[in-house]
Amino acid sequence: MQTARSRSRSRPKAEINVVPYIDVMLVLLVIFIATAPVVMQGVTVDLPQAQAETMNADEKTPIIATVDKVGQFYVSIDSNSVKMGNLDELTSYVSSQLQKDPDRPVVVQGDAQVAYDNVIQLMNALKNGGVKSVGLVTEPLSN
Repeated sequence: MQTARSRSRSRPKAEINVVPYIDVMLVLLVIFIATAPVVMQGVTVDLPQAQAETMNADEKTPIIATVDKVGQFYVSIDSNSVKMGNLDELTSYVSSQLQKDPDRPVVVQGDAQVAYDNVIQLMNALKNGGVKSVGLVTEPLSN
């Protein structure tokens, strides 16, 4: 005759095996780490250095209009960069974004090696497109 003590030992336990879940989470983590650099795209420009005021942290994220060293135009909004075919396309794209959010600041980011005329043409196109104020992006002076 079995006692109550020995019967309780032989009962199956209702526990969740978490090892497969940990394996799945590690695989997802590796996939995320491998794809993160691909997702974060941007335009690399060598900005000129100048002493300037920084933007307030409480301001909205600006729309960044960029001209790279070969004269190609890009628009970056919230880390999404879009290559533009010409200034008219850039102007209409920025204007449509400003219609959604008119208080959003617009800044121009020009490569240090690009012709001065390209930066001025970009600023003029934005002005003609209805942008009230355009800022310039620079690198801080290195000491």
